[in-house]
Amino acid sequence: MPSRSSTSREGIRLNRFLASCGLGSRRSCEHLITAGQIQINGEICKNMGTRVLPDDSVRHNGIMLQQARETTLLLNKPKGFLCSRGDPQGRDTIYNLLPPSFHHLPHIGRLDLDSHGLILLSNASKLSECLSHPKHKIEKEYHVTLNQNFNHDHIERLTRGIRLEDGLAVAQSVKPLSVRRVSVILTQGYKRQIRNMFDKLGYRVKNLERIRIGNLMAHDLLPGKWKLLGDVEIQAAMMQNNLPKKPKRKRARKKI
Repeated sequence: MPSRSSTSREGIRLNRFLASCGLGSRRSCEHLITAGQIQINGEICKNMGTRVLPDDSVRHNGIMLQQARETTLLLNKPKGFLCSRGDPQGRDTIYNLLPPSFHHLPHIGRLDLDSHGLILLSNASKLSECLSHPKHKIEKEYHVTLNQNFNHDHIERLTRGIRLEDGLAVAQSVKPLSVRRVSVILTQGYKRQIRNMFDKLGYRVKNLERIRIGNLMAHDLLPGKWKLLGDVEIQAAMMQNNLPKKPKRKRARKKI
């Protein structure tokens, strides 16, 4: 039997497995792990890196856990709603927009309080891994309205990268839509990335809307509304709209 400390990439990370069983967000599930409330095959497990294998028996305080049926929904988040299960200040969260039967679904990524647009909620581990890890380079497209006219010279700055506290923030594509509106495509997910990038260039973002995740869009989904996704739509979320590659410069032939 393989050691629980095995670095095998098989199975599902423990916190993700617990979240898919309806025990809360992945972060809150980590607290259950460190508190010694989780047992795997009869032994208490406090190792965050543990991966749950298909034949494992997982219990929370002695109660056998079973993954809920995989469910994925797309929500058009309005402004003024937090991407959180609860708020100490009593502000509205995205879960106030959903029936109680979907409150166990973790949100994948987030939009800040003043931003709006598409966000996915799902207990499907493959989808969560694909959208959460930057190595998969899944594109998210945003429409951004600025407080002043956009300087086209700043396109190069944004696509070359701007140093933020979290690291080098790079836009995959920036395209002007009007004098003060631009389309921005990201494959990263730093906190308030777009707002902070434009702030470094002297702008203030007045409106920020996410209009696309992978190849998934929802033109008919009104703010505050949601819909369950089928397999085709879930696959669309995990696909990237490949941007045209920059043409290579032709090397001048040496004269002999």
